[in-house]
This record gives sequence, structure tokens and C-alpha cells, in this order.
Amino acid sequence: MTSTALASTALTLTGRRLRISLRSPDALITALMLPIMLMLIFVYFFGGAIDTGTQYVTYVVPGAMLLCAGFGAAGTAVSVTEDMKDGIIDRFRAADIGGVPILASHVAASVLRNLVSTALVLAVALAIGFRPQAGPPALLAAAGLLLAYITAISWLAAALGLLARNPEAAGGFTFLMMFLPYPSSAFVPIETMPSWLHGFAENQPLTPVIESLRALLLAQPAGHIPWLALTWCTAITAASVTLTSILFRRRTR
Repeated sequence: MTSTALASTALTLTGRRLRISLRSPDALITALMLPIMLMLIFVYFFGGAIDTGTQYVTYVVPGAMLLCAGFGAAGTAVSVTEDMKDGIIDRFRAADIGGVPILASHVAASVLRNLVSTALVLAVALAIGFRPQAGPPALLAAAGLLLAYITAISWLAAALGLLARNPEAAGGFTFLMMFLPYPSSAFVPIETMPSWLHGFAENQPLTPVIESLRALLLAQPAGHIPWLALTWCTAITAASVTLTSILFRRRTR
């Protein structure tokens, strides 16, 4: 199959995944609204008790956007597992459709859904007082980094979906992605956490992504942190793409 045919097939399958998402409005609304609700809970319930040196909504928005991406990616793992379980992928294989367009369609649909949900989170944040200070170059850099993270976590979710044998197990596997923002600098400064947690919180992948987004959006010095965040995103994407390729061949023998 030529590269043009691969792209056309992946685009068609992406449309299929988006249409399936629209047929499950309850799951779609939950994925869109839950991160917004959590952000509002943190801002209005806990924000007054947390000293971050700035308005709490300003501090929490980058973490809320990554939390949103985690919820969206969890649905990708489940949808990959469902396609494997229901025999849909076997039918695609019988029609001479390879693993690349099939998995790429799941990832592309995940990225598009996540961009919409992230835009909603940002819109609500602006409505409750978030005011980015960055100019156009920094805003574009923040958007590019966020896109890189969403792509990375979507490919990781696709790999977890191939590892799982049923949708329930896929949902369990992706719990880690939804949990990781909490032991990071997303919602509270790391120095306020127990000392035994500092090492993990400072060096896990999400912390440099969050710190980079915060610095870029608020026009603060970022140093080398955005490059570290981009390195993490690239490494996760490369490892996940490789893993999905191996797992797909094994599951479709």
C-alpha cells in the first residue's frame, strides 16, 4: 500500500472512530466535563487553602489540561481493545488494511477529541480568571508541546489497549495515566509533598511538561525545561509506536 493510500485509509478510519464517539454521548460528555469539574473543584474547594505564590487558577490550569488528556487517552485504550475483541480488526486485516492506518486512526481520533476537550478546559479557565501573559511565539510553543504530549499519551494508550484482553482491563491499565498528574507539580508545589515523594514527583515525565506549559503561558523563564519535556514526549511516542507495532503483529497472527 502506497503512502497516499495509507494516509487515505487512516483518514477514513479516523472518521469512523469519531462517528463512533458521537454515538456514545454519555461517554463523550463525561470525558469532556470531568476534567472541567475537577479543575473547578480544585480552584473553588481547595485553592483558598493552597499557597502557590499566585492566583490558584493560574497555577492549576496546565495540570488540568494534562489531566484532561489522560481522561481522553483512556478512551483510546478501551476502543482499541473493543475493536480487537469484537473482531473488527480481523475484518480490516481481511480487507488488506494494515496495522499502521488502523492504530493511527485511533490515535488521530484521540488527539482530535483531546484538543476539543482541552479547548473547553481552557475556555472555562479563562471564564474563572485565568489570564495567560505570553505572546504569540510562546503560545504557539505551548500549543506545540501540548500537542506532542497528547500524541505521546494517545500512542501509549493504544499500546495499553493492545496489551489488555478486555475493555475493563484496558480501563485499569490507563488508570496510571490519569493518576500521574497528582504526584507532580500540577496541583500543589512539590516542596509541600512528603520528602519521600519529592524524587518521583520531580523526575516523572509530567512535571517538566507542566512546568514548561506554566512558564510559556505566563511568560516566565523556562530554561531547558521545555526541551526536557519535549524529549520525554518524543521518547514516549517512539517507545509506544514500537510497542504497538510488535503487539499488533502478535495479536493478529
